[in-house]
Amino acid sequence: MIKIDRLTKSFIRNGAEFPAVKEVVMSIEKGRLVAVIGQSGSGKTTLFNMIAGLIKPTSGIITINDKDITTLSEKELAKYRNQDVGYILQGNSMLNNFTVLDNVCMPAYLSACKEEVRLRAKELLAEMGLKGYENEYPKNLSGGEVKRVSIARAMINNPVLLLADEPTSNLGPENSRKVMELLQKISENGTAVLVSTHEMECLEYVDEILKMQKGTLIKYRP
Repeated sequence: MIKIDRLTKSFIRNGAEFPAVKEVVMSIEKGRLVAVIGQSGSGKTTLFNMIAGLIKPTSGIITINDKDITTLSEKELAKYRNQDVGYILQGNSMLNNFTVLDNVCMPAYLSACKEEVRLRAKELLAEMGLKGYENEYPKNLSGGEVKRVSIARAMINNPVLLLADEPTSNLGPENSRKVMELLQKISENGTAVLVSTHEMECLEYVDEILKMQKGTLIKYRP
């Protein structure tokens, strides 16, 4: 269970305080796929970055498996980011000098059992429809294939929560469908999935829709 209580993040702009995220309250149960919609600049990415442990909130609580991550040390946060949460970033975040298999394995290379990691990575790539792509390089892949590699990499350590920030941006309808079906399958297998999107077609795959509006999160019905 993921619980967020009165989460706020403020920045200083032109000498004045600007609240990018204001008093957000939400919860996500395991096995649920939740979408956050909203215009660019509404605070979605800031919210996701706080949940991922990349930036500290100004105030509020983020509880995952009864652990408040806002109180963690930098060392504990690094462990949280590596083991408890998977994050699919906007755009292409692949390391182009490494093969597809190495990119997927990267978050787990601190594991004592390298062969076990590589086996899981190959299984994940097969689930993503990318069997046989292990030794390819990202530059040789399509945008949809790169995004599916990103999903496999985010799942390599069996996270409790998967974050996907605009996972279908710049993809055509067919690749968008494949990505959303994969995220839906991941949630059905027990992972909590939180996705941001501008695309209304993606909403047919989700269990719940929330809307970010000027930093505030509200319930939404299409």
